[in-house]
Amino acid sequence: MTDAENGAPEESSMSPDTGGAVPAQASAERGPVDADGGVEAAGPEAGPTDEDPESGPADSDAGASAPDTAGPGGDAADRAAAVAALAERVRSVGRSGPGAAASSADSADPSSEGGAAPATPADGTGTGRVVTDEQRAQALRATAEVLGAGGAPAELATAAVSVFGDGAAEQLREDPWAVLSLPGVRPEHADGFARGLLGPAAGPGDPRRAQALVGWLLEQAALRGHSALEIGEVTAGLERLGVPDSAAAVQAAVLDGRAMPFQEELTGAEAHAAGGEDEDEPPTRTLLALERLALAEESLADGLVRLMSTFVPGEDHEEADGATGETEETGDGTDSGSAEEAGALAEADGAEADAAEADAEAETDTDAAPQAPAAPGPAAWEAAAAAAPSSSAAALVRAAAGSALVLHTGGEAARAEPAALLASATGLGLRAWAATWTDHGRDAFAALAPLADTPAPAPVATLAELLAGAAGPGRSPDGMLALDLLVVLDAPLLDVELAATLLESLADGTRLVLSGDPGQLWSAGPGRFFADLLTAKVCPAVASRTPDFGPIGELVSGVGIGELQPVEAPDKEVVILTAKDSGEAVHRAVQLLTDSIPRALGIPSEQVVLLTPGHGGGGGTRALNAAAKARLNPGPGRFAGFDPGDRVADSPAPGHTRLARVVDGDAAGLHLEYPDGSRRTVAPAEAQKLRHGWALTVHQAVGRHWPGAVVVVPDDAAAALSRQWVYTAFGRGERHLSVVHAAGPALPQAVAERPAAPRTTRLRAILAENAAQEY
Repeated sequence: MTDAENGAPEESSMSPDTGGAVPAQASAERGPVDADGGVEAAGPEAGPTDEDPESGPADSDAGASAPDTAGPGGDAADRAAAVAALAERVRSVGRSGPGAAASSADSADPSSEGGAAPATPADGTGTGRVVTDEQRAQALRATAEVLGAGGAPAELATAAVSVFGDGAAEQLREDPWAVLSLPGVRPEHADGFARGLLGPAAGPGDPRRAQALVGWLLEQAALRGHSALEIGEVTAGLERLGVPDSAAAVQAAVLDGRAMPFQEELTGAEAHAAGGEDEDEPPTRTLLALERLALAEESLADGLVRLMSTFVPGEDHEEADGATGETEETGDGTDSGSAEEAGALAEADGAEADAAEADAEAETDTDAAPQAPAAPGPAAWEAAAAAAPSSSAAALVRAAAGSALVLHTGGEAARAEPAALLASATGLGLRAWAATWTDHGRDAFAALAPLADTPAPAPVATLAELLAGAAGPGRSPDGMLALDLLVVLDAPLLDVELAATLLESLADGTRLVLSGDPGQLWSAGPGRFFADLLTAKVCPAVASRTPDFGPIGELVSGVGIGELQPVEAPDKEVVILTAKDSGEAVHRAVQLLTDSIPRALGIPSEQVVLLTPGHGGGGGTRALNAAAKARLNPGPGRFAGFDPGDRVADSPAPGHTRLARVVDGDAAGLHLEYPDGSRRTVAPAEAQKLRHGWALTVHQAVGRHWPGAVVVVPDDAAAALSRQWVYTAFGRGERHLSVVHAAGPALPQAVAERPAAPRTTRLRAILAENAAQEY
């Protein structure tokens, strides 16, 4: 299994003379899409990676390369019994030990990660103490000295001080394995660093090592999309890493607060697979989770339940026939009421007049009271549904009328339905906005009818803009988004932490519509928010009946049901080519980019993208970008490897990629221009995180489309392929799709047999405990 399949960064430039210490060039991020757009989702979704020829195997006492064993007890039955016993002990610790206190959101710091001291804008220790420049410089020097003493590169000092604060040097001396909390550090590196500091005392059974490895395993699982891991998987991972007593290590990590335990009842197929036939005692499993992810999923579930429980639909208001209703008249034409009643009414009318006059005077001195939010009733919503442009759009409008939380599924053409809902809600007087994943998605959604038919700017922003306040409705005095209805496009791309942040920003009773294509890749971060909600069935879900038309839509639809079949493409909308190896695949892909597609179809190369599973290997983004640059913009790479005119992929955070063009470079940094005309200067130290952008990974391409797309499937990409990946990759082209694959039968097999890489999450179980399964 490669490093990427383990969820580790794909590069490790550890020198042979470091004794297995920390790599000299540690990756800045360890997410499924690293900060420079690096490793995509690890595990089966990860692409081929580069193996560093200088990195030797882990030292023997590290146990990193120890073979899989059955663990204590020998055979599978004994191991299962041992894991069950450990689970019970861990659950008891979680109920009564220090870890139980940590489970409270009031007492726990959600920013802490893997037992490391949480970072803050002050000194990084969570104390809030402000650190001067001199104190920080001193901390960096002391930390670099400790790192050097252990054989680790001094460049890690900045990351260490960021994680541990100005006491990083002391922290690393006391616990050398704490270096595992730093980006890009693997167990073999930490073991080498510990030996450099502790000498022979640094053994595989050191309790500090064991506890650090528990946190590291959970972090690696998060890189593969898991928000939690079954306890048996954790103990098995510890045994592979040479920990003598994995059960004790897990218990200690729970007591220390590095991991939080949870017990879940299994249902459906999971219960059957576990052999649970006794209805009185359903089978259970024990999960371990990092505190930040455990709290995020709890907060996310609480937010969803809060929206649903506080939602009050509007009511229709009929006008009364009169202020006091009809009255009977006597024979002489007067009301049947007594004279006293008439006098009382006259006095009341006079009092009302006086009050109205007083109110009018008050209005001249004070601002008018804010208007009550619009609350259209069923009749208004039904009229809006009747005016919807399609039956699917009408169904979505009706669902939003009666529910606070609505799910909407469909392909690219189905995005017209949430656009119709947004227009209807705005017409009914609601404060309604939509949020997309990318700026490309924002502009494309705003151009849809009926949003494009109104003179006012469409109420659409990217999700990042909305949450940051850079665009959108702004915030109410209570800090919540000033919204009555929010439509979130590309909902499958939200990980649990981002989704929790979004829910915390919505006021009670706000309508939330989550729309997305369930066949596409999940989030770069941990969790499967949208998929878990669909499975939980706690809210209405509207499945669009609007298909994606044309040969590309037909091909993608077939992939979605597990079939890779040829389609009729009279205008060369779809072209599938085979290659004997990755080298030939790269050659043919670049030829399509630079010559064939522009010449035959009239799509300029600037509007064509190359897509591949990963960055490394013979058919990864590095090889493709090098070949594309040699043809389209040859140059020496004067500015940090880039030349003016180069296409660049800027990935500031996992799952977020912006495309840009290099304008120039100087001592100040690399000057980039983005498609919207904005410019940014990237400092020289940050420029190394950029990548050329003619070729992207499919994870980098989510949320956007190109007129032309060339999907490259290298011969070493079999482990990276899944139906989900192929579905997403093939759907990036709007007018033309070329597929160049050297994977042989691995491509159709992935489509037919591997829907998606599994993820272990807790959201569905939490919702089952707190919300009724009514849909």
